[in-house]
Amino acid sequence: MPDRNVAVRLRGLRKSFGAVEAVAGVDLEITDGEFFAMLGPSGSGKTTVLRMIAGFESPTAGTVELGGRDVTRLAPFERDVNTVFQDYALFPHMSVLQNVEYGLRVKKVPKAERRERAVEALTAVRLPGFEARRPSQLSGGQRQRVALARALVNRPRVLLLDEPLGALDLKLREEMQVELKQIQRQVGVTFLFVTHDQEEALTMSDRVAVFDRGAIEQVGTPAEVYERPATPFVAEFVGTSNLIAGEAAKAVLGKEGTYSVRPEKLRLVLDVDAPVGGEEHSATGTIAEVVYAGASTRFVVDLDAGGRLIVLQQNLEVSSMEVTGLRGGRVRLVWNRRHEFAVVS
Repeated sequence: MPDRNVAVRLRGLRKSFGAVEAVAGVDLEITDGEFFAMLGPSGSGKTTVLRMIAGFESPTAGTVELGGRDVTRLAPFERDVNTVFQDYALFPHMSVLQNVEYGLRVKKVPKAERRERAVEALTAVRLPGFEARRPSQLSGGQRQRVALARALVNRPRVLLLDEPLGALDLKLREEMQVELKQIQRQVGVTFLFVTHDQEEALTMSDRVAVFDRGAIEQVGTPAEVYERPATPFVAEFVGTSNLIAGEAAKAVLGKEGTYSVRPEKLRLVLDVDAPVGGEEHSATGTIAEVVYAGASTRFVVDLDAGGRLIVLQQNLEVSSMEVTGLRGGRVRLVWNRRHEFAVVS
């Protein structure tokens, strides 16, 4: 019997293009109703995995299951998925309503039913009353939501989103992150979201799979991936991280290995002789650079023990002149030991 709690299951999924192995053996399960993000840099294999789930690419090896059903060799139209692309691919000569209805018309759904479902989908994406407009009369965010409605109107089991916010400016992208998550909760469809933007993945998803060189480095909740990265790659790619390794780890932490501590967990103390608590570690160094960003400042500190750490500090009571004046100064960095963690090299 199909496992009705698992929307997507990938087993040993591989894809080679000639001598290049784009996907190197991916095993993954995504449950019904999840907002799941596949995060990684360009060329990491995440989009190729999405295309194999959609049926646009055939695996070299492995299987793709949807709701417990093996769909590895089925055509895209035979799979219970829909895809939203970055360019939205709306028909410019059609109205918003006609764009949303299009898939239902191809399936020969009766006119009254497809009109009802299309209006319902537009309401779900907060675009009621936009039925008669053309795509050229819409903002980028509105076009993105029309593309979403067109995908949702078919009531797929899984909605695949391939960097759908990539064409939007920063402010609109941040607004749409919130919108997409709210829409997903409302409709209850499994969203599988591909992005290279770490903030996007952490903001929107229930769980994240971090990809690198065709393989999954780590799967977990946003908090798990950010607070407890499993590898140096995850630590450096997801957010800004600090790695303490080699001789610096021995000198500062008293142990060998590679350890990570996030910039916001560090406290910058101007008195290098200040006492340190029993549950804290510290390291002295020199401020090499100061990056003032309005609400916060990034301090780049070269440690006396070797290596470099970044400190993120909120500008609660200081001005840009005050913080930039610290460049070249001696400081002590202090952090709680529970905020440092070993990463596997």
